Amino acid sequence: MPHAGGQIGGFRVGERLHSGGMAILYEASHPDHDIPLLVKVPRVAEGEDPAAIVGFEMEQLILARLSGPHVPRFIATGHEPVPWIAMERIEGASLLPRLRELPLPPEEVASLGAAIADALDSLHRQGCVHLDIKPSNILIAKADGRAVLVDFGLAHHAHLPDLMAEEFRLPYGTAPYMAPEQVMGIRADPAADIFALGAMLYFFATNVRPFGDPQSLKALKQRIWSDPVPPRAREKTIPPWLQEIILRCMEVEPARRYPSAAQVALALRHPEQVALTARAEKLSRDPWGQRLRRRFNPEYAPVLKRDLPGQAAADAPIVAVALDLDSLTDDLSAALRRSVQHVMSAFPGARLACLNVLKLHLIRADTTLDEQGRNKHLGRLIELRHWAAPLQLPEARLTHHVLEAVDPAAALVEFAEVNRVDHLVLGARSDSVSRRVLGSVSAEVARDAPCSVTVVRVRA
Repeated sequence: MPHAGGQIGGFRVGERLHSGGMAILYEASHPDHDIPLLVKVPRVAEGEDPAAIVGFEMEQLILARLSGPHVPRFIATGHEPVPWIAMERIEGASLLPRLRELPLPPEEVASLGAAIADALDSLHRQGCVHLDIKPSNILIAKADGRAVLVDFGLAHHAHLPDLMAEEFRLPYGTAPYMAPEQVMGIRADPAADIFALGAMLYFFATNVRPFGDPQSLKALKQRIWSDPVPPRAREKTIPPWLQEIILRCMEVEPARRYPSAAQVALALRHPEQVALTARAEKLSRDPWGQRLRRRFNPEYAPVLKRDLPGQAAADAPIVAVALDLDSLTDDLSAALRRSVQHVMSAFPGARLACLNVLKLHLIRADTTLDEQGRNKHLGRLIELRHWAAPLQLPEARLTHHVLEAVDPAAALVEFAEVNRVDHLVLGARSDSVSRRVLGSVSAEVARDAPCSVTVVRVRA
């Protein structure tokens, strides 16, 4: 094993930072890298779990294929004298110490959950399912508060062999957060990470793990047919919208959960837009008889095995349509609806966000009421709802947002970035001198947006 002051693969080993159940982390440095580094090695002593080595092999393969701000930067890997990985050392703490503060206020639970969902969305878009989401595997970067996922030893990557599944028959994971399908040995579905996120949010909000900490496979399997006590029955300060989100994440059937982590993040950041169902009002578990019927129904468990190997965010995109309500003509309105319907019909799991920017003045003070004394923000929300009504979308697939900003184009781009919009639809304004001289909002958005942009123009 490495020791302080020694070297491994050209990296100088520093002090031991952490000793986990399957691996040890050391501070490290290298003359070619000017960022904080660490070296990770697996536990290989006599009596150690063989899954530690297999999981380490998986992490060596997977981490090298991942990128972005939500995973540590991969630097190098090797196998002599023991397997090792050199990676970026994230300046920040895990969520484990926060457990001493539970329960957290609902707003903080939502904020943390949205950050974690962002990280999961980034991971899932790269074809990877983490399968061990828990507080100790989530770091919050000190610099900007983003969530960073670590420890990919149990993960599954769509383009790599699954060594864990090939070599072991028992399910691996952390018992309090494992999804029902993971207990059944299904490892390729991102919905498992969404379930784990829901279980973690439940814990953060109530200081009680939804299914305790079962230590046997038999006890683990109970979550396939037995629902948890609703969070609001444990902690009365939890609002209905947060219970709705948590329990939807924790549905037994993966198809009934949020179809993507991006949609979880969107719901947590916009609680006023969450469509409440019977989940939100539950104060007790399902009746015992109903749980028994699930327990002994031979057709119940197979619903976990949906034919969706790694349903990616591409199957459930977030679509946004930006409407300039001040200059929206009937013809352009109809053309925008047709474009939106075309996109939404292609993706049955898609969510539509209807946007309008309430333009603020740079110098002059703005008023919140219009000339008739009505609230401008509320009035535009109502207009957005009227515009979207002919689309006949279920409430769960539709949200409405009025953005207040000096620069409409920048506000739309920021919304697309923060909420991970996949496709933005907006209308082109009619030709004018100011548009030719100053440029158009649609052109700026098309240039700067991080997603696909469709600009709809009505032919003269």
